[in-house]
Amino acid sequence: MATLSQPDFNTDGPKRPNIAKAGLQLPAVKDYAQVDREIIGTLKPTKAWFILLMTAMSCLAIGALSWTYQIHEGLGVAGYSPPVMWGVYIITFVFWIGIGHAGTLISAILYLFRAGFRTTIYRCAEAMTVFAVMTAGLFPIIHIGRPWKFFWLIPYPNWRLLWPNFKSPLVWDVFAISTYLTISVTFLFIGLLPDIATLRDVEKNPIKKQMLSLLSFGWRNSENEWRHFARAYLFLAAFSTPLVLSVHSVVSFDFSMALVPGWHTTIFAPYFVAGAIFSGMGMVYTIIIPIRKWFKLEHYVTLNVMDAGAKLTLFTSMVVGCAYLVEFFIAWYGGVKVEQEYFYNRVFGQWWYAAWIMLTCNMILPLSLFSQKLRRNPAWLFILSIFINIGMWFERFVIIVPGLSHEFEPWQWAGYRPTWVDFGILLGSFGWFFMWFLLFVRQLPVLAISEIKEIVPPRMKNPAAQGGH
Repeated sequence: MATLSQPDFNTDGPKRPNIAKAGLQLPAVKDYAQVDREIIGTLKPTKAWFILLMTAMSCLAIGALSWTYQIHEGLGVAGYSPPVMWGVYIITFVFWIGIGHAGTLISAILYLFRAGFRTTIYRCAEAMTVFAVMTAGLFPIIHIGRPWKFFWLIPYPNWRLLWPNFKSPLVWDVFAISTYLTISVTFLFIGLLPDIATLRDVEKNPIKKQMLSLLSFGWRNSENEWRHFARAYLFLAAFSTPLVLSVHSVVSFDFSMALVPGWHTTIFAPYFVAGAIFSGMGMVYTIIIPIRKWFKLEHYVTLNVMDAGAKLTLFTSMVVGCAYLVEFFIAWYGGVKVEQEYFYNRVFGQWWYAAWIMLTCNMILPLSLFSQKLRRNPAWLFILSIFINIGMWFERFVIIVPGLSHEFEPWQWAGYRPTWVDFGILLGSFGWFFMWFLLFVRQLPVLAISEIKEIVPPRMKNPAAQGGH
């Protein structure tokens, strides 16, 4: 098959972002053939990849065994004790929803604002979104105790004439998250089309070549195809942005529409959205920094990219920290004794350890990003991303457990202690997520080949010599 050259993006009609003018250049990349060779080279299995995959599958096996034990023995082994009937499962559900909502949000918003540093990290963020939502979707099924009745979560007409309560935010979640997953998969797949065609052109295995040809829908890299592609991608980016904002707001309604102390507040919607972007950037760094190191992609995911992403992380950390402080202020200023006791108990009482882990990881440590030296230090960014992931999990813990354990009647106050089953399923969720992500890295480019070529300095005049799409 003839080698197809990079199309001219300065033709008439809808244009893709001129990222080169946005200040991002890759001077260490000489030509398009180098881009193809190095990024396609990441698809080859390595020893580190096998070790990580085996580790993820081992964690998944622990989670599966824990869930099997719970199904056999009953939901009581999960550590629930009235009135705390939402525990690790709902905490982890909201955690993964936050991770999942961040990926497409980061990709779509940065695309609309023509942010140049998006180019080399957005594919990881979009893939992370799909697999995180797939992980989150398991927890309502685990939480109901009888997973074979999972279809009861879906609002549909049935022979028992039972309908869900459409006034409940839990039902809104079903519609919002299923819609979001559909759009996220579509957004990821549309962006992959040119890269799948690149893989098709270099593939030697006839069976795999045929599969890639089907997945690429016969992409031939023509100007007309790029015009339609640009329109479709822009539409999906514009459509995804308000969708993501609304979906994570709906997740926050699970709490803010309840009368539980510490939950019934209007700040939850923007607070959850900012937390989603913050936790998503943390997970992006957790993923992209090892990939950057192991596959020697430092000249693609440059220090300038790391610096720009760190600034976004710092900004969202400050927004989340402001939300924490507003919660404390309103509890004091409102004069409601139950609310005041709840927040005192959260910070200095029974749950002090969780609250201070949250405040330290999400408010204090990210302040280090005011230092440009640390913003451009991949080792520190990776360590900080781990702390952010821990802090955002404990944020959900602090929101859910203290409120349920300290409601209005003192005689109802109780504690909560997760069991090994809870932690086993939590560990299994990380194994499930990373297993799918590692399989994705093995099959499809983790960096966007077509968009990276747009920021490669055109040093060679012969398109055929530059190679690829």
